[in-house]
Amino acid sequence: MDYGHPLRFGTFITPVNAPPQRPVELARLTERLGYDLVTFQDHPYQPRFHDTWTLMSYVAAATTTVRIAPDVANLPMRQPAVLARSAASLDLLTGGRLDLGLGAGGFWDAIEAMGGRRLTPGQAVDALAEAIDIMRGVWDPDAGFPLHGGDYYPVRGAKRGPRPAHPIPLWIGARGPRMLRLTGRTGDGWLPSLGYLTPIDLAAANARIDDAAADAGRDPRAVERLANVAGTEGVDDLVHLALEHGISTFISTGDDPAEMQRRAEEVNPAVRAAVAAERAR
Repeated sequence: MDYGHPLRFGTFITPVNAPPQRPVELARLTERLGYDLVTFQDHPYQPRFHDTWTLMSYVAAATTTVRIAPDVANLPMRQPAVLARSAASLDLLTGGRLDLGLGAGGFWDAIEAMGGRRLTPGQAVDALAEAIDIMRGVWDPDAGFPLHGGDYYPVRGAKRGPRPAHPIPLWIGARGPRMLRLTGRTGDGWLPSLGYLTPIDLAAANARIDDAAADAGRDPRAVERLANVAGTEGVDDLVHLALEHGISTFISTGDDPAEMQRRAEEVNPAVRAAVAAERAR
């Protein structure tokens, strides 16, 4: 199913801090090559990585047009009310260039070692649902009453604001059934890594998101389908994923500069043209 969203291409950069400037240089290259967005892993417990939010802020100041997003933000390590204000601030400072991927967490030993709370899979989904409500509440300063959280994030009486420069989309990194249903009910986008999914898995996940969206009274097309891809796929592969599975944003995980340039010059334009031609039919 083609959900009709504009086709976009991005890069997925590992924020390794040696040499320190490499992630920034790759982000600048992403912009020069005409990609639509640059994304960064978020693993605050990894000492080999720059802190993702600090890096994104630096990249935002070093670029002018490319969109920036965590892929995906590690919610157990980033309190949602604070994360929402950080996101709104960076969005305002960049004139609306910040998008937001969200993850419920994994690597619980490392999270707990850094002071995070260990959650069961079910608890992690519930905490993510609660966090989404809080974040959208922070971004709605006109609601007229203070924020009130829940069991995981009891932000009782917190003040709202600031409003971002644009409606920041929440792309949910989901694989399990409950996470997929949450994505359909409340997410602005679904952001999986296709290396973990077969075509059958992909079709079933899309159907689960669509059903949950319809049950919640939403148009399933409101949930954009994004994907982290290996960066080795050919034109035909990406066209098939766009037209048959509705993926409209492809984020390539390979960050070799020569390959980034080849895809920008050869693969991405060919995919755009083929998808546009098929949609015109």
